[in-house]
Amino acid sequence: MRLPSILLGGFWLGLLGQSHAQEILKGPLGEQFSSRVLVRQLSDPWAVVYAPDQALWVTEARGYRVSRIEPGTGARKVVLDLSKAREFPRYDKIPDTVDGGKPWPQGGLMGLAVHPQLLQGKPFVYLAYIYRFAGAQQPGNGSAPNYGGNFFTGRVVRYEYDATAQTLVRPQILCDSIPASNDHNAGRLLLAPVNGRDYLFYTVGDLGAGQFENGGRPNHAQRPDVYEGKVLRFNAEPDTDPGQYDRWIPNDNPFNGPRQNAVWSLGHRNPQGLAYAVVGGTGQLYSSEHGAFSDDEINLIEKGKNYGHPLVLGFADGNYNGLAAAASDRATLPGPWHTTYPTIGSEQANAKALGAAYREPLTTFYPLTHQFLTTVLTRIREKAPEQPTWNSEAPSSLAAYTAAAIPGWQNSLLVPTLKKGKLIRLQLAPDGRRIVGDTLIYFKAPVRYRDVTVSPDGTRLYLLTDSTTVTSGPSEDAPKGTSCKGCLLEFTYIGGGTATRPVASAPKAPSPEQALQEATAMVRRMKPQDQRVKRAGLPAAQRPLFDLLLKPTPTTTEKARLRQGAPALLAGLRQQ
Repeated sequence: MRLPSILLGGFWLGLLGQSHAQEILKGPLGEQFSSRVLVRQLSDPWAVVYAPDQALWVTEARGYRVSRIEPGTGARKVVLDLSKAREFPRYDKIPDTVDGGKPWPQGGLMGLAVHPQLLQGKPFVYLAYIYRFAGAQQPGNGSAPNYGGNFFTGRVVRYEYDATAQTLVRPQILCDSIPASNDHNAGRLLLAPVNGRDYLFYTVGDLGAGQFENGGRPNHAQRPDVYEGKVLRFNAEPDTDPGQYDRWIPNDNPFNGPRQNAVWSLGHRNPQGLAYAVVGGTGQLYSSEHGAFSDDEINLIEKGKNYGHPLVLGFADGNYNGLAAAASDRATLPGPWHTTYPTIGSEQANAKALGAAYREPLTTFYPLTHQFLTTVLTRIREKAPEQPTWNSEAPSSLAAYTAAAIPGWQNSLLVPTLKKGKLIRLQLAPDGRRIVGDTLIYFKAPVRYRDVTVSPDGTRLYLLTDSTTVTSGPSEDAPKGTSCKGCLLEFTYIGGGTATRPVASAPKAPSPEQALQEATAMVRRMKPQDQRVKRAGLPAAQRPLFDLLLKPTPTTTEKARLRQGAPALLAGLRQQ
């Protein structure tokens, strides 16, 4: 289900250039927030958690540091430096002429989870980070031949917090064989209960297997015996199994066999968000996931279920029939789209073949048409001079808002985005198993939001922003004029809003005249380079109409053609 959007008006720009200034922002339903920059110049902050000690805990992906930050003052204390645990250098700081062009992994030090009883006898802090690169000692860029991929390895570790010394000590490794890459590592950690007991969940992406420098790497998202494209579940505390690592894997995990298996669900592409909420008396686990060219997903994660990737992308609605989750111009790679991603004959047939375990997303963002997606993949395969663009959100994380502090917000999912610099709010149904109402947009700014957390009373929201402007492929475009890189931002609710739940309303189709006016204004605002890119992304039949929009004085006949074709042309432009 695609939901209409309601936007918080305008960019908030004033405070981005000031350290302690506050700005009042108004939400789409009349909510008012004060805002400030709490911390600046973090080294690619990845995760932020409002912990039981009333502090904000933050991981820095490239800095490999864990910090504890006072919410009131922004005072920061580094409680752990893991840079020596990383067995490869800072490739992002070394010229390619020196290291052969070796890649930095996507992320680095990523996931963070703090035990809810941190100050009550269970001082546990859980971290996930990448520590090894198989190509570190190889010549050149260290990648496998024929775009076979970049092979990194990650681990999940539990530390104990020494509150007196304010340091993390006594590490215990839960798993040190997490497959990783320079793409699609996911990397989100979350503690959540199942049947009254806390467990540790960790997301692993499909490692970009099938695209870019990993275009020839086999994709294992559908293999339950491989930790790629999965949500994993570990014990928060070890059980009595004899094996060093088996004791951290629950004995009732769905894919256990002769060997213990941490897989909880499968068929994921790049699920960078995890959130847990009790809604309607039932606990639910949710994820946000990057789509391929469209269809970023919000999923309800259940034990042993299959979420389709790379056989079904978004809903099983057929928009990817005959296509794949990636394409390239590298003829040495398999299939008609030159990728190890399988060609999708029929999404509907694939969903049926997956059987009762298959689950559709709760919602998707920008489910693009089959015609438009075919144009995109074809132009990539042909290495067209003007590569097309497409709409996506690039959801980087997820939080559940269950407090009653902000009217109308209780039982909402909060989705920060990388590509368009905004926080999306999605209202959950009373049973927590559906999305209802409009897609509401807050705090839009020229930044890449990386993570979000909420204070226990629900009055303050904290958002991290990326330091860099590029991650990979479809989500690589940062907002123009990106500001406040590597920041921790605070938004405090100060009043307003309505408890009335917004009702979803289907957007009204524009008349031919309205569509023509909007398309003309859109195209004429573009720079010449952007016009060429947008034109390239249109179906061939619409490109002559695009050209007519740029004609100073079209003839009467041309005007009639434009009015007739304007609705379809506008729809094509909006998809990009």
